[in-house]
Amino acid sequence: MVTIMSDLTLVVLAAGMGTRFGARIKQLEKLGPYGELLMDYSIYDALKAGFDRVVFIIRKDIEELFKETIGDRISRHIKTEYVYQSPDILPARVGEFPSRERPWGTAQALYCCKDVLDGPFGIINADDFYGQRSFKLLADFLKNPDAKGCSVDYPLKNTLSDNGTVNRGICKTDDTGLLKSVEETKGIARGEDGIIRGNYRGETRTLSEDDTVSMSMWGFGADFMPVLEERLAEFLKSLPADEPKAELTIADAVGAEIIKNSFTVRDIPTSDMWFGITYESDVREARGDLEKYTKQGLYPSPIWNDSDEKFTKK
Repeated sequence: MVTIMSDLTLVVLAAGMGTRFGARIKQLEKLGPYGELLMDYSIYDALKAGFDRVVFIIRKDIEELFKETIGDRISRHIKTEYVYQSPDILPARVGEFPSRERPWGTAQALYCCKDVLDGPFGIINADDFYGQRSFKLLADFLKNPDAKGCSVDYPLKNTLSDNGTVNRGICKTDDTGLLKSVEETKGIARGEDGIIRGNYRGETRTLSEDDTVSMSMWGFGADFMPVLEERLAEFLKSLPADEPKAELTIADAVGAEIIKNSFTVRDIPTSDMWFGITYESDVREARGDLEKYTKQGLYPSPIWNDSDEKFTKK
């Protein structure tokens, strides 16, 4: 494959299978006033921040629907490429997991991009809203990095859901603002007593609403890809051939590299409000937030003003 040079690439993780969202594909849920997806807003913000290419990581089985719903629209405004996540794209033990159908997690999703990333890139989830300032912070780091990577992180209070528990990577930093660890904490919710609790490796922890959390907004140079390959290969070595569900996240891979090889990741705090659509009940709130931001003038409506656009106004 021929690698095309690009100044600043945005990688959009859109191959996930949302088990808590019902039968629909949550990445393709229409939420904006004219049926825009959360990805529309993220790519609009990324363009304003200086990104000039987007790489969508998707499943092959949703390719046609994905392109019809958003891909063809986005390609009119930014160079657009596709990478397909498949369980058999691995750096080690290729072909040794014959029954595996489920993807291997976000680390393997990013690994599938190994042939198209040759310069600095940012990473986001397709079904999250990050805010305009966050994209500017990400782009500024990638243009002038002072570490091998970065994580744009949010106060925990800005990322809680009123509709159920959430999983968050709790960030720990040193005195210089570099990440020491990202602790994937599950089942986080605010109790009736107002206290926020979560579960980390089987232990119940009390959390502060001001704890900094990773929402999978990362930035790296192309030299991160060999690092990711090594971490993914190490993860695969210990698994049985019939392993059905084990996954490796980007946060897990980065955390391991920090500990083992002193990999430097700049923690970049943002005050932006984050929201996503983990649950079907999150949809109404997301639509309300996007309508509010549009009325405030932060986004045009429709967000892409093509004369031949086929949005359906809600």
